[in-house]
Amino acid sequence: MKNIALFILLTLSLNLSAQKNGNVRDFLQFQKSFKTVTTALQNNEDSLKRQFAAKGLQWPAQYLYVRSFKYDGILEVWAKNTNAEPYQLFKSYKVCAFAGNLGPKRFEGDYQVPEGFYYFNEFKANSQYHMALGVNYPNASDRVLSDQRRPGSRIMVHGSCVTVGCIPLMDEPIEELYVITMAAKANGLDYIPLHIYPARFKLAKSRAKVEEYVKANPDYNPLLKSFMQVYFYFENKKQLPNIIVDENGHYEILEAFTYSIPVKKPKIVYKENTAARNTATKTKQFSDSDFYNSVFKMPVYPGGNEAFQSFLDSLSKELTEFLPSAKKRIFVQVDFVIDKTGQVYNVKVADNANNEINNIIIERFESMKKWTPAIRDKPVDIKLQQTIMIDAKPEIKKVKKSEDDDEEDDD
Repeated sequence: MKNIALFILLTLSLNLSAQKNGNVRDFLQFQKSFKTVTTALQNNEDSLKRQFAAKGLQWPAQYLYVRSFKYDGILEVWAKNTNAEPYQLFKSYKVCAFAGNLGPKRFEGDYQVPEGFYYFNEFKANSQYHMALGVNYPNASDRVLSDQRRPGSRIMVHGSCVTVGCIPLMDEPIEELYVITMAAKANGLDYIPLHIYPARFKLAKSRAKVEEYVKANPDYNPLLKSFMQVYFYFENKKQLPNIIVDENGHYEILEAFTYSIPVKKPKIVYKENTAARNTATKTKQFSDSDFYNSVFKMPVYPGGNEAFQSFLDSLSKELTEFLPSAKKRIFVQVDFVIDKTGQVYNVKVADNANNEINNIIIERFESMKKWTPAIRDKPVDIKLQQTIMIDAKPEIKKVKKSEDDDEEDDD
């Protein structure tokens, strides 16, 4: 190894006390120059202080750790007051969309959310996605294992609930996360780790999804092993291990630790589809040159982000009855294009959806009203990806009522 390894180890160990001087004041003053930040502080800071105090945590956070799970669609925020004490979970947020599939990001334009061990390296208050926290992709491992010339970049945790490879939250959660991390950085915490996992390995259904992926992609095994080591180390100790990267781009943890994997459950089988699989009827020819890697303003669903989330929630409920009986939850990826006039075209549903689900999604997306189109220097075409989470209906247990239960309480 071992220059790369030494570099990573030092990076993980540094707590830059120099940030507690004028640099911190400059950082906070610059952030407060943005209206999005001042509004977010007014709306969230007092509430966050009370929530931290209720958990016995100091404000601003003395130590922070964030981890995200792609398949489960969850982003967790952990905090602690001293280096010696264990982390405790402060809050979990829903990741409201998911681009790509399981597996790491390896080249520009693959629409993959990275997987690995990162940290926040940018606070972008004026992001076109409401607010955004930059992620240091590509890291030392990615620079070895990804495309050497075009590995991709500009990975963010951001708002607006639309993604082509980032981690999107709704606007209210990103405001909370932004205020938490910004306040910690302004207090001198320069290093805030972000670990991005394919799934929560302790959950059988999540682990089964990863096992399904690795069966088709055996080269994923070394990376998966390192993920599981770090994941179970943290689950066991509620502390972060020291992570290094060797000359081959592989992660290693320095602490000796043996992790155990919970017992596997039987493989889940989909029910037989009863409907023919339809394809999009609203199609339009586009070339790669029609799309830009970035735009100045993202397209807006009629009524805004909240209206789009309501549409997705309503669609998810509608699709529940078509969920295969053996499944408790699935995530379905939808690719579509918003053209320069705001019309929806080329709706495509991922292969893991059955035909009934596929048909309904295509029909609902194609019947959308016009969006406000994406803007670069003028309205432009843009490709979007959206993940829809479909949950099974909860079982309702029938309870035999006694004669005394027939009358309503006077209360």
